Amino acid sequence: MAFEWNDIHGFEENYESKIIDDVEATVTRYYGVDEVTELTREQINEIEHFKTEVLEDWSVMQVGFSSLISWWEGQQG
Repeated sequence: MAFEWNDIHGFEENYESKIIDDVEATVTRYYGVDEVTELTREQINEIEHFKTEVLEDWSVMQVGFSSLISWWEGQQG
């Protein structure tokens, strides 16, 4: 019998959610803001630089930074 993990997607969603929450909490604390929408374009550029130039492409944290940047950009109208 081959190994199976029928509910693995639930675990993945939980981990992804935790990473997104941790990135948001760390970024807002670092920049001293209450909400991601309070970040400036310059700050988002710094975060994007960190994501693309400091983090490895395979880092599990990529999902959190990608989500934060994408959400911020979507809120800019």
